[in-house]
Amino acid sequence: MLAKANDTTTARGREAEERAARYLESRGQRIISRNFRIRGGEIDLICRDGKELVFVEVRQRSRRDFGGAGASITAGKRRRIVLAARHYLLGKADCDCRFDCVLIDGEHLEWVRNAFFADD
Repeated sequence: MLAKANDTTTARGREAEERAARYLESRGQRIISRNFRIRGGEIDLICRDGKELVFVEVRQRSRRDFGGAGASITAGKRRRIVLAARHYLLGKADCDCRFDCVLIDGEHLEWVRNAFFADD
């Protein structure tokens, strides 16, 4: 039974990321990578916004109880995203970058630009 619950959670996560990607693309973002993983961190979507590189965290909650999707992005989660971003940038030319979030609470989707900074 536990495996089935995890499969459902994984499927919902993929659906949320796909919904976020479609939304961002419709707003001019170009998706260049999905689910970039390293030991200790992951980035859901990496986009290009003009010359700027955008690292995007997608969070979904079925309800807004306990602060909703935004409240689930803890300081520890932000550190893991920043760690993954630093690894992604190794060996790449210097470029401007930012950290955005796409928050999905039920049917409501919100795109938060510059949601946090690497030194938060």
